Amino acid sequence: MDSTDKYYVEIPDYDYWKRQIECQYACPVHTDARGYIRAIADGDYETAYRIARGPNPLASMCGRVCGAPCQAACRRGSLDAPLAIRALKRVVTERFGPESKGGSEVDFPRQQAAHAPAGPCLDSAEVYHLLDYLKTANIPKPSGERVAIVGSGPAGLAAAHDLALLSFRPTIFEMEPVPAGMLYLGVPEYRLPRDLIRAEVAVIEALGVEIRCNTQVGRDVSLAELRKDFAAVIIAVGAKRSRQLDIPGASADGVLGGIDFLHDVALGNPPKLGARVVVVGGGSVAYDVSRTALRQEESDVSRTALRQPSVREVHLCCLESREEMPADEVEVFEGDEEGIQRRNRLGPKEILVETRDGRLVVKGVLFQRCLSVFDENGRFAPKFDENDIVTIDADTVILAIGQATDLSFVDTEADGVELNERDRLKVDLYSLSTTFPGLFAAGDVAYGTKLMIDAIASGKKAALSVYEYLTGKKIGAEQAQAHFPLPDYEREAGYERLPAVQVPTSRVEERITSCITPVEIGYSEEDARLEASRCLDCGINTIFDGDKCILCNGCVDVCPTLCLKIIPVSWLAPTPDVEAAVQTRYSEGEDEGSAIIKDETLCIRCALCEERCPTDAITMERFQFAESWR
Repeated sequence: MDSTDKYYVEIPDYDYWKRQIECQYACPVHTDARGYIRAIADGDYETAYRIARGPNPLASMCGRVCGAPCQAACRRGSLDAPLAIRALKRVVTERFGPESKGGSEVDFPRQQAAHAPAGPCLDSAEVYHLLDYLKTANIPKPSGERVAIVGSGPAGLAAAHDLALLSFRPTIFEMEPVPAGMLYLGVPEYRLPRDLIRAEVAVIEALGVEIRCNTQVGRDVSLAELRKDFAAVIIAVGAKRSRQLDIPGASADGVLGGIDFLHDVALGNPPKLGARVVVVGGGSVAYDVSRTALRQEESDVSRTALRQPSVREVHLCCLESREEMPADEVEVFEGDEEGIQRRNRLGPKEILVETRDGRLVVKGVLFQRCLSVFDENGRFAPKFDENDIVTIDADTVILAIGQATDLSFVDTEADGVELNERDRLKVDLYSLSTTFPGLFAAGDVAYGTKLMIDAIASGKKAALSVYEYLTGKKIGAEQAQAHFPLPDYEREAGYERLPAVQVPTSRVEERITSCITPVEIGYSEEDARLEASRCLDCGINTIFDGDKCILCNGCVDVCPTLCLKIIPVSWLAPTPDVEAAVQTRYSEGEDEGSAIIKDETLCIRCALCEERCPTDAITMERFQFAESWR
């Protein structure tokens, strides 16, 4: 056998077993999604909520609008379709979160610390570990220093939440009249109800966090004053400025920025739109803009009344093909349902204008056909066919081609702060510290625009860095792990054949006539348990005992997904880990041994191999771990 034909394998270690729980591993705050999904399948919704909320101070909002990297990573997706993890989280937050009818659980974080951990896979981001750490002897206790946070978006709120639990006194400075940043001002109400936002923010305020709205740093207070009056400062202003296009006609009346449009709609000051709207962009913001534009009314009527749209048609035009679009698949599908006219492979060349009453106003957009968006290295480098031109009539053009951070309140020379080549704060990505001591960054201003859950993770990380800066105590992680045999392991009948349960939505004709009618209705308890039963429970592993194996091949024969093989050791690629394992196991040379290899991407945890094994060489075992602070 040629060396290129050998099997490259990985010897399992702690990180390997963690990575098998792919949903948790993909989550920036390491939420044990598998844990709360299996709790839902068992009907234990309170435990499910505790697991979902433990590492995530904005779990309720994430249940509505999270980009859900956990869902994209779900192993079930390689079998048929990934679990609807975000929608399942909503099921339990609606029952036990601050938005529940039972009232706001404003003291949940401290309640969490008073009980044993809720799940078997506890990352150090858990609230339990955060507060338990403070009880440890000989740990410097914060003396209530004041910490300023600029911006009340997900990064700022997460930082304030954890700082308050660490006994600091956070104050958030928010330039807008409402807290929550782009969660309130950039996410349409039909996706994220405003009452839910207020309820979750109220929990954070109840911890002792002060939020000063209508207070703009650089206008009402300077960054230098914050640095003087507070022990530390976190800048978490987000990306709230619409990017512009450098093409003819871009400054004409009727050309709007996507973020600016959503901002004005959220604050009740929607700009007047024409009957024909062209939205340029193919991402999530472009869809929020398009669907919000479609819902704009022709007159000022009650917020609860059905509205008569003034916008007759919305064209969403983007460079990407349908397969390349960065928008979430569900958003594209729902946009098509609602009548958004999607036009792929078009790049704007010129905004056509005409003169009315002495003003240049929009009358259309000239597009050229996009041949490709990225070069061979995956970099953004669009190419166009200049002879293939498309003209779309328009009364309003909304540009949703990206967002930028506004750092106009930072005086780099006077404040002693450096910017990088992208005009963002120069930040140590490990500690999130800037070039000025005691000044930190979080969220989009540190990393560039990412998902909401990434901003939450960076806010929590910034809070820990502030703790280390002000106490002088370096925080590390201590790991504990174990596999526990499951002699009575069994699964729901036919779980591997269960089809995905679609998340119920409101009727198209109802939702497009109102800016507040939710698009997703959410699962019933019955449907939630059915969808949760599809989970492959990737914390369960097949463990092999080589001393008992008789190489009968029974496990290989019975495996329904063909994920197991028994091969000669000589067929393994001789990596250092493999050679060390072989030398430990076989003193007489590698040609004497055999190896069981497994493709984890195919395993459905059915336990047929365990049942088939005549020597009990295979056991089903649950991997549990805990990462706590030290």
